[in-house]
Amino acid sequence: MSEQSQFGLLSERRFAPFFWTQFLGAMNDNVFKNGMVIFIAFGGLTLAGMSSNLLVNAAGAIFILPFVLFSAFAGQLADKYEKSRLIRATKWLEIAIMVLGALGFVLGNIAILFFALFLMGLQSTLFGPVKYAILPQVLKDSELVGGNAIVESGTFVAILIGTIAGGVLIAIKPSGTTVVAVVCIALAIAGYLASRAIPRVEAVDPTLKLNWNPFTETYRSIVLGRKNVVVWRSMLGISWLWFYGAMLLNQFAPMAKDVLHGNEAVATALLAVFAIGIAIGSLLCERLSGHKVEIGLVPLGSIGMTVFALDLYFALKGLPPQAASASPIGAGEFFANSAHWRVVFDLFMLSLSGGLFSVPLYALIQERSEPTYRSRIIAANNIVNAVFMVASALLAMALIQFFDFGVKELILTIAVLNGIVALYIYILTPEFLLRFVCWIIMSLSYKLKVKGLENIPDKGPVIIVANHVSYVDALVISAAVRRPLQFVMDHNIFKTPGLGWVFRQMKAIPISGAKEDPAKMEEAFARVRQALADGDAVAVFPEGKLTSTGDMNPFRPGIERIVSETGAPVVPIALRGLWGSFFSRAKEGKAFRTFRGFFNKVEVEAGALVPAGSVSAKGLEERVAQMRGAAK
Repeated sequence: MSEQSQFGLLSERRFAPFFWTQFLGAMNDNVFKNGMVIFIAFGGLTLAGMSSNLLVNAAGAIFILPFVLFSAFAGQLADKYEKSRLIRATKWLEIAIMVLGALGFVLGNIAILFFALFLMGLQSTLFGPVKYAILPQVLKDSELVGGNAIVESGTFVAILIGTIAGGVLIAIKPSGTTVVAVVCIALAIAGYLASRAIPRVEAVDPTLKLNWNPFTETYRSIVLGRKNVVVWRSMLGISWLWFYGAMLLNQFAPMAKDVLHGNEAVATALLAVFAIGIAIGSLLCERLSGHKVEIGLVPLGSIGMTVFALDLYFALKGLPPQAASASPIGAGEFFANSAHWRVVFDLFMLSLSGGLFSVPLYALIQERSEPTYRSRIIAANNIVNAVFMVASALLAMALIQFFDFGVKELILTIAVLNGIVALYIYILTPEFLLRFVCWIIMSLSYKLKVKGLENIPDKGPVIIVANHVSYVDALVISAAVRRPLQFVMDHNIFKTPGLGWVFRQMKAIPISGAKEDPAKMEEAFARVRQALADGDAVAVFPEGKLTSTGDMNPFRPGIERIVSETGAPVVPIALRGLWGSFFSRAKEGKAFRTFRGFFNKVEVEAGALVPAGSVSAKGLEERVAQMRGAAK
């Protein structure tokens, strides 16, 4: 992946047919849904006495309900059966559902349309676990972020095309409903034809016994999801994104009609801006993350989701009133009015932020889930997503019904809630915020280049040793290495003002010399042994202190003791380019005395793994010195 663009996957059979199958499915969903929503919102249609605004928000809950009821069963199917066959079965189901939906459009029957919407949710429920579980089976680890980015961005491009098509086609007079019906059936057939080219992807657990009880299996799926705390909290983060997105997306048609005084084309244009933002944000993840799962982008995305939603509220509130007798404006007139540009910018930026937020979380779930039940983990994720989306729709309906909230008030509500939830998630899981801090510091301070990181095992105990050049060496290594690392560092550096909080969140292990504080030293060794026994990765600076000359200090024998007591292998790392920077002791033997070195090229090179039986302090020192070379 570092050698080619992520788009190269679109030319490979292991990825391309699946991509186009899900692309056409997403497009079809949105031709149908947007056509139906605009049909309801602008047609003044009612059902059981509910207003059109209430029906639009109810449609979201109806579509999501099958995810709550059937996701656990869908996860079992995806683990038990060969995936290409399962995908083709879901595409046959889509064709049947679209025939029913076409009947609802042609007859103008809202009840049939809502039933078809429920069945569409069922089809998406069955497809969801296969969609995300298939990627880790057909992609390399280095392709996982790029593959997810392509799928996410492609999905939202499909949403964009489907959204525009649904809005444009339904507005055709007098045969818009018939045109939408025909297009939906045609897209379903095209999706099935694309699925026939998907190569065979073996089942991961063919002996799995299906549990037909949706309640007990849902409980089991949630239990599986909660086994890994990082996976579980990633699921909660994704679920919150769906809560946020569901409430926001359901406001676009009412926003276009009641706030912006536009017609159907304006509602479609708003959805198009949103979809473009998500697609670009998803693709930016690959560029910004350097082909690895970079969870530091998640806080960046959540900040944007709050800031730009808040500004959207004030942008809508500041729009000049329009005369009641004025006719609705079209998309061209909407974009020509400079008063609307702020609205468009905010929608684009908050959706771009949503792309930055979602892609790393999906990739993290795929990467850290056990392969034998990955589909059931994804099914559990879909269940939690569905619960959050139903809750979002119910909250919106309650605020509309009992508190007379309008579009602007709902947008303000979701912006404030997002800020509160994001803060709670990052307090609960500081790993996300820590990666963000490391990523920001490194992005603003240095040009980071990495080499040989494939030598670091993805799982199991391992010790990282590196030369010690600056106060931010731990942050540089953390920004480069995908695994969470526990650093052993001098207790004085651990207490560095401004960086101490970061080191504590990294679960760094402060250590002192035997002469200075033998009790603290033994406590540090005990924590290192426990971390390695738990299968974690520990990073050590064997020099024991920062260089004050730029040259390496001798490696101390403490590393030999750690290896002898734990049997863990070692990966040597060489740091280059940090000497002379603000954080190094390059001026009069003291740091923070010069502003030179910012935006320098900093290199992190990992050498071959050294088995425990071959480790010596002198040997590691020589390996690191050789990799570092003359550069400091």
